[in-house]
Amino acid sequence: MSTAILVINCGSSSIKYALVSSGQEQRIHGLAENLNSEHARIKGITVGGEPLELSIPNANHEQALDILLKRLGQYQPQAIGHRVVHGGTLTKAERLTPEIVQRIKDATPLAPLHNPAHLIGIEATMRLFPNLPQVAVFDTAFHQTMPEHAYRYAVPKFLYTDHNVRRYGFHGTSHAYVSSHKKGGWLSAHLGNGSSTCAIYNGKSVDTSMGLTPHEGIVMGTRSGDVDPSLHSFLAYNLGWDIYKIDKMLTHQSGLYGLSNNLSNDMRTLIEASQQGNDDATLAIEVFCYRLAKSLSALSCSLPTLDGLIFTGGIGENSAYIREKMLTYLHHFSFKLDQQKNNELPRGTQGQIDAGQGPEIWVIPTDEEGRIAQETHQIALMDI
Repeated sequence: MSTAILVINCGSSSIKYALVSSGQEQRIHGLAENLNSEHARIKGITVGGEPLELSIPNANHEQALDILLKRLGQYQPQAIGHRVVHGGTLTKAERLTPEIVQRIKDATPLAPLHNPAHLIGIEATMRLFPNLPQVAVFDTAFHQTMPEHAYRYAVPKFLYTDHNVRRYGFHGTSHAYVSSHKKGGWLSAHLGNGSSTCAIYNGKSVDTSMGLTPHEGIVMGTRSGDVDPSLHSFLAYNLGWDIYKIDKMLTHQSGLYGLSNNLSNDMRTLIEASQQGNDDATLAIEVFCYRLAKSLSALSCSLPTLDGLIFTGGIGENSAYIREKMLTYLHHFSFKLDQQKNNELPRGTQGQIDAGQGPEIWVIPTDEEGRIAQETHQIALMDI
């Protein structure tokens, strides 16, 4: 490869990785999944498009990273970019220094499922590649352009001034990537196991559905999204649940999974079950689509003009069924879906699926790794 950036994205039970060349025409990529279980494995694509599958039973994050980084080190990356979910008050991608690492640690209470895993990745790469420049690219950074009336909560001011309690927003690299060449006002729907919406005007985020943590907003795979804040006290008083049990329920046992009565958090499984007459699966899909449309409708208030809608993420890119169903709830917005274009768009490809009237409707596969590589190159390698 020519100049190459190694991108590391550590999740709670997985590690996405990619080695991206400077022109992004070459890419080695893959996923270490099911970590801390007997089914842990690495699946990916190596040079020349050759498949890779490696069983690593019971490997944890650090062990999986050791294996990955030793394999990828032979390609001599020039810099490493890390996806970090929560940057706290950091407003842009930053070269990693002890101070920046500490600020990522300080933001851990705001993203307890994600930042600890990111820090494992950072510590492992710093140990194995101590001389390479490394950059943290924050999910929250893209949303730092939101106006104060969009990011402030209606709570006592000291919580904001003394404790940084505010709306931050997430999936920033995805929303930034899919809207990077769009002028005017756009709504972006990043739909997957984690889902969020964003209002973007001339390439800048002006509002988004996620807030202080990645829990606020629309229905997700296992996360509830918006609920009444008094649900916590209701469950504590009536069921005796403590805050940890409530948080686990809302984070891991809710969303599509909870609505479907623990059937699945995978939209493909739910659609198939719904078509076979499963009422719980049908309800989960309806709630997902309705809450998504409701969120997009609300975010439209922040846009001077509405020029189009972008679907991205695993569900947004691949489910024509969900795209069509959600749009039926937006009947006041003059969207005109071309059903043939929508149904015939190959999975995972970019395409315009409107009928040529009203706001545009696009499907744009996200490339968070490419965006992270781009920002890492700009910060770490401009002098190379």
